[in-house]
Parts: sequence; structure tokens; C-alpha cells
Amino acid sequence: MNFRCSSAPLADLGCDGLAIGLFSSTWEQQLAGLLGPRASEVQALLEQRQFKGKPREQVTLTLPGEGAKLLLVAGLGEPEHFDTQGLRQAAARLAQASRGWYLNSLGLALPLEAFAPDQALGALVQGGQLALFQDLRFRSEVEPSGDPKEICLQGIAESLQEQLPQQQAICAGVELARELVAAPPNVVNSLSLEATARSLADEFGCELTVLDEAACRERNMGAYLAVAQGASIPPRFLHLVIRPNGVVRRRLVLIGKGLTFDSGGYNLKVGSSQIELMKFDMGGCGAVLGAARTLAQLKPEGLEIHIISATTENMISGEAIHPGAIVTASNGKTIEINNTDAEGRLTLADALVYACGLEPDAIVDLATLTGACVVALGSEIAGYWSPDDTLAAQLNAAAQRAGEGLWRMPLQASYKEGLKSGIADMKNTGPRPGGSITAALFLQEFVNAEIPWAHMDIAGTVWSEKGRAQDPAGATGYGVRTLVEWCLAIAAEQKEGLSQ
Repeated sequence: MNFRCSSAPLADLGCDGLAIGLFSSTWEQQLAGLLGPRASEVQALLEQRQFKGKPREQVTLTLPGEGAKLLLVAGLGEPEHFDTQGLRQAAARLAQASRGWYLNSLGLALPLEAFAPDQALGALVQGGQLALFQDLRFRSEVEPSGDPKEICLQGIAESLQEQLPQQQAICAGVELARELVAAPPNVVNSLSLEATARSLADEFGCELTVLDEAACRERNMGAYLAVAQGASIPPRFLHLVIRPNGVVRRRLVLIGKGLTFDSGGYNLKVGSSQIELMKFDMGGCGAVLGAARTLAQLKPEGLEIHIISATTENMISGEAIHPGAIVTASNGKTIEINNTDAEGRLTLADALVYACGLEPDAIVDLATLTGACVVALGSEIAGYWSPDDTLAAQLNAAAQRAGEGLWRMPLQASYKEGLKSGIADMKNTGPRPGGSITAALFLQEFVNAEIPWAHMDIAGTVWSEKGRAQDPAGATGYGVRTLVEWCLAIAAEQKEGLSQ
């Protein structure tokens, strides 16, 4: 998808399609300002359709005469409720409405007065491009989508054209994450994820370390290998490093849970468990690799970024770990496995210990970890846990800029009682109430207390059954934009500190 910025009037853009957003209280005045002489004609057509400018209201009009032949109109509600997320969603809805019209150029005009220019640019580009994303890799016949060849962002100064590559790099990262998460488990596995990481390393000049089973055993990764021992495909522990062009001022670690398929093991997923969708259990890995794709292209100044994923599948076989088994993680803690379907936290345990050995300034892990988080927050908001208030505030701000729902959850220390084992240091699951909290508390046992750390549970947000305004149905690529925004903000903060 090509984008261009223009501060010219909408009628002067030379587009064969126009897409506009109108507030409910002032839509007639807005229409006159946008369309000039054609406004009265369009107003009559909208009144005929009983257009009110309500949120999510949408009208498609074909126009006679010279100029644009297609007009897409979206209702935006009242101006006081129109925030960055509303801007992003309006761009997405209008882009989707343009599909099938085979436009050469779509002029997109939305009210931008309340937004900083770079904020508006990001919302428009990400909203428009990601809404038109289609994963057609597994279809035998593909029909043309009829997407516009170009979207012209009216009201965005031409000087911001140079920021388009950064926004499209963010979109490329989200699209990679979507493709990884959406692919079936007979296509994406630990070996193919290794190939993806290697491809990123080769393309962007990153460093890649891959630990096979023997190397993981040498590092005493007993928790991770306990999950992997039932799989027919060998595990791969991935460690990708993105280095800045200049001096390193901060070292950050992003960890993604990489279960390419989760059968539940001997605690087999049954009933309404949606076992056929357990390909998305590597959504955390998909997110960090997607973020890596973006960050490796942008190379934020002063940041050394480490991408880690302990990849495998959780299967049943004669070699699979038994419920009741006791394993030892790489920090020496013993774990009684009372549920083989709580396997992700076992792989993350050794990944967190490994990450702490890098002595980073902060660690963030992402995982499709618990159904309890889905019950608590639904499908549009991920939960996150952190004992560090500064890191928590940074992630919250990054998620808001990214337009991804994120809510801080409590690390209730007293709930650790539920993880006590009678024969080992701890169990891998606690009681059902507060299950997402005890999962986070389990992970905290494998993080050095002096290192700022946050855990994000993306079980509800990684997949959308029916699709949302900016996310077609299926894999959402959730987490990529938040991670990228966080890293870019850290880089900017360091740069500002040096200049003072």
C-alpha cells in the first residue's frame, strides 16, 4: 500500500475516490468545507439516507459528473469523544469500505485538529494499511481484492512524508506477526520460527543465537525441555540481538511464549477448549518477532534489544512429561507439574532466567498464558503485571499510543500460597480463582528482583473471531505496536537526557 501526504484541499488531490469522516453535530458545515460546490448535492443524498453522523454509521455514494466518482462517508459521533483510537478506527473502516472499487487513489480526510501531526499520521497509516491486510497464502484461488493503489492523507503536511517509512515498518511488523500466528501448526513450528529469525538477522544485520536441545540441556533448562520432550519436532531456543549503530545506552529484552501448538499434553484440551485454534499459542513469539522486524529496520538510537523465545509444541507421546512429575528450572527451582496444560510458564521460566543473565535494564514478556485473563478482560484488553511502577507506566503509555488495550493487574503476594507444593519448591498452577495472577507470580520467581520486569497476558487479544475495525478476523498481531512504541520512547528519553 502506498501513502502520500497532502495539505491541499480535498477537491484538488486528483483522487478518483474520497473518504471523509463527519461529526454528528456539525456534519453539514464540515461537508461544505470539504466538498465546496458539491456539498449541497451530497448533503441531499445523505439526508435521503437519514445520515446522522453517529459513530460507526457509514454511507457509500457514487457521484455523477467530473471529479471523484466514489464518496465514502463515516459518522464519528461527537468531537469530544473522538480520540486517537477513534481516528484509527475511522481510517480503518473507510479503507475497508474502499475495497472492491479498484481505485487508483483514495483521498482520506478526517478531522485532525485535536491531534499532534505525527500522532495523526500513525493512526491514519496503521488504521488504513492494517485494515486492508489479507492472508491468502493457503487459498488455491485468489481473486483480486480491488484495494486502492494509493491512499492520500489530506491534512497531513508534505513534510511528514519522510515519516511514512517508519509507520510502514510498524505495519510490516504487525503483518509478520499476523502471518506467523495465523499459519497452521504443520507450517509454523520451532524449526520454521528459527528460519524466520534467521531471515530477519540476515536482512537487517542482526545477531542470532540458536540453542538446540543439547545446548539447552547444558544450561539446565529442565522446565523448558520438560514441555519439549513430548514433541516430534526438536525445540529451538531463539535469541536475536538488534544493536544500534552507535553506543549502547540501554539494554532491553522482549520475550515471547513460543508454543507452536498446545494440545494440553496429558491434561488434554477437551470440550470447548478450541484445540483447533491452539496454533495461536505462539502469539507472544509472533509479537516479539514482529516487533523485531520493525525495530531491526528502525534501529532505535542507543538501544540494544534482545528478542528471546523458547519454541516448541506441547504434545502427547510416550516421552511426554507426566502430570505429577518434578522438573528443575535453570535457576535451580524445582517445580511439581500438576497440570501439563500450564506449559507456557515452564518455557518462560527458563527464558526469564536466561534473560536475567544478560543483565538488561528491563524485561517484558508476552504470552497467551491463561484463560482466566480472557474471562477477566475479554478480547480487546490484555492484562499486564509488574512490580515496577515506572515500567508499568511506560507500557501503559506505549499501549495508549499504539491503540492497543492494556490493563495493569495486581501481583497479590498472598496468592503465592496457592503455588506451594508438598514435595517441590512450587507447583506450576494454583487454584482456579485468580489464575492469571498466580501465573504471573509463578513467572516472577524466575526474575531477579533488581531488574524491572513486566508480564503481558495476551490470550484474549491475540485472535479475533469476527474481526474489529482495524483487525480483520483471525490473528491480530497484538503487542507489536506496544513493544515498538515502548522501545522508541525509551530511545527518545535517552536522547533527550543526553541533550540536557
